[in-house]
Amino acid sequence: MSYDAIVLAGGAGRRLGGVDKPALQVGGRALLDRVLDACADARSTVVVGGRRATARRVEWAREDPPGGGPLAALDAGLRRSTAPLVLVLSADLPFLDRGTVGTLLEAAGHGDGALLRDADGRDQPLVAAYRTEPLRREIALLATEHGSLGGLSLRALTGELDLARVAATAPLASFDCDTWDDLAAARARIREHGTVLDQWITAVKAELGIDLPVDTKTLLDLARDAAHGVARPAAPLTTFLVGYAAAHAEATGADPAQAVAEASRKAADLALRWAAEAEADAEQNGSG
Repeated sequence: MSYDAIVLAGGAGRRLGGVDKPALQVGGRALLDRVLDACADARSTVVVGGRRATARRVEWAREDPPGGGPLAALDAGLRRSTAPLVLVLSADLPFLDRGTVGTLLEAAGHGDGALLRDADGRDQPLVAAYRTEPLRREIALLATEHGSLGGLSLRALTGELDLARVAATAPLASFDCDTWDDLAAARARIREHGTVLDQWITAVKAELGIDLPVDTKTLLDLARDAAHGVARPAAPLTTFLVGYAAAHAEATGADPAQAVAEASRKAADLALRWAAEAEADAEQNGSG
């Protein structure tokens, strides 16, 4: 579904002592970059706020007046958008994922759009997909009625729109970092046992600019077989070579995920054959 993304990144971060909140890092990546990764397939992305380094190319806009609040910022982003559908996000959502974005976009197909409803039953107007024309119309009406959008709440807007409510597919999709405690909690959650590998792989893929499904179990099994069957340092070297082989196969037109699976299978079989030889030699020497 074709859409533009508008990311609001101009807040003052008062509860964080005025620091540049979107630049704060969770899992080694800026909060803003984590949000941009969740909407990587947007036709265009407008970030409303001061310019800063980002992992992918975006357009920049500023609200009028600067610091005029989320509704003024949304209006500034909307002026740069031409798609019939816009995804609107705050810049401090460390756990927003592409699945949640896809669910919102699909639900926005009826009415004026769709917004996320968190686990506590609260609407999240800054995790939402809106139809552009109804959004523009209501913003214009509010501007006419109040003379300015500065200081107006987004809820003054969403209350006038026919919006579907979508339950989060990821439990923390709407978790935002407003305080230092929030930031510490997000960083701790990234490192929780059972999720740290998935979080790490996602971060590495984003850092390297690749988008490839990773079969973690297959690669870990391969690393185990190489370490036990050959030598411990063989584990990282073997997985590197599998990645290199898969990239070469992709360059010739192969499906990258299938190429990784096939290269992993071949390398694992080799490691097992290597181990079998060593065991046979050990038995032979023992019997001799």
